Amino acid sequence: MTSANTPHAFWLAGREATGDRTLDVTSPWDGRTVAQVSVPAAAQTEEAVAAAAAVAAEFAATPAHVRAAALDHVGARLAERAEEIARLISAENGKPLKWARGEVGRCRSVFRWAADEARRFNSGTAQRLDTDAGGEGRLALTRRVPRGPVLGIAPFNFPLNLCAHKVAPAIAVGAPIVLKPAPATPLSALFLGELLAETDLPAGSWSVLTVPNDEMPGLVQDERLPIISFTGSAPVGWSILDSVPRKRVTLELGGNGAALVLGDYSSDADLDHAAQRIATFSNYQGGQSCISVQRAVVDASVYDRFLPRLIEAVNAQVTGDPSDPATDVGPLVSEDAARRVESWVDEAAAAGAKILAGGTRDGASYAPTVLENVPPDTRLGCEEVFGPVMSVIRAEDEQHAYRIANDSVYGLQAGVFTRDVQAAFRAHRALEVGGVIIGDVPSYRADQMPYGGVKQSGVGREGVQFAMEDYTYERVMVLTGLEL
Repeated sequence: MTSANTPHAFWLAGREATGDRTLDVTSPWDGRTVAQVSVPAAAQTEEAVAAAAAVAAEFAATPAHVRAAALDHVGARLAERAEEIARLISAENGKPLKWARGEVGRCRSVFRWAADEARRFNSGTAQRLDTDAGGEGRLALTRRVPRGPVLGIAPFNFPLNLCAHKVAPAIAVGAPIVLKPAPATPLSALFLGELLAETDLPAGSWSVLTVPNDEMPGLVQDERLPIISFTGSAPVGWSILDSVPRKRVTLELGGNGAALVLGDYSSDADLDHAAQRIATFSNYQGGQSCISVQRAVVDASVYDRFLPRLIEAVNAQVTGDPSDPATDVGPLVSEDAARRVESWVDEAAAAGAKILAGGTRDGASYAPTVLENVPPDTRLGCEEVFGPVMSVIRAEDEQHAYRIANDSVYGLQAGVFTRDVQAAFRAHRALEVGGVIIGDVPSYRADQMPYGGVKQSGVGREGVQFAMEDYTYERVMVLTGLEL
């Protein structure tokens, strides 16, 4: 990457470029300047979009082995430089090193799966049409073709892997992509650009533009970018969809993740396991994950035995310097973010909630926190806190637990701790979410599976294969005069 003494270049149509402005990337942990990043001028942003549009037909026709080889190369280079990129993620994001290393591993897998999908994608499906007399001698061949260039807008909380979920499927199908990383965490995306630049992908097929958020609407409105893949806050996501209703838009938005502990999950070992998993995944990434546990919904029959186990597990979370491999919980992305979390907890406490653990702030860090009796009309009770905070709720029985979990405008994922297979199927039927994780927290995500939500949690699905489908459409060719 660019020398530490000069601003990091961005990637314009596959080559390094610099603009006449810079932005500082600062560490959430200690406030130091990690790096400076060059910001594209308006003419450079225009050049990137024009290049994507110009190369679209050529890139769509690129042989599958070329695209697969590029994806394989990025995955291999991520493996070779894994520790370097993990430390970069930790520095710019404040993510504990243990979680940053996990993110790099996931990103490698995304590129590997995308390479595999690129090799088998678009083989086509044949359908004989002589099921009616008018279709005699005719055969329909359906293949998928790219809709056009993609605008990928990525958030700060997974600054590498959520960029991968935009970039890898686009390359796999042969759709040019303009990637806009979060201004707070652009270094991981620029690192990804460095690896892409080592491949033989056509010039113009990808760009990484470090444009500020107030310049994003121009990209969103540009008709040369017919596909938008956005991960971020619900207000911004829905405003994008409302502003471009004729575009293909995928939104991965917020959540208010519930982990349900049902009454059959009652042995000491079961309760210890559930408490440890919920404590860990309420606080991993500083709680800055849309599928972190924000609500623990516990059956009344096990509530009193579960609660002290949960408090003990939360208090055991190691907080501190994210560069220390022993740290479980680092800072939030900024001190403003931590102040917001603090205000939500204080509001809930003033409304009658009881703080059982945590509840304190130190700069950008907020202590892992558990509350009981959170009023549902407080922000903590109904919105996404995006911090290391959870509420514990007593459920009268299984059906009551489902009603509590569904009492949210969000519907991303839910976790259900049960050993009853019938309860698992009941939960899958009853819970209004995009994914139900049995025997674990809602925070589990396998990057190859369909991932997305309902209600205010978004539209569309990520996961390599499913994003590839979003980036393409079916085109039918009918062959006539055949002897079938």
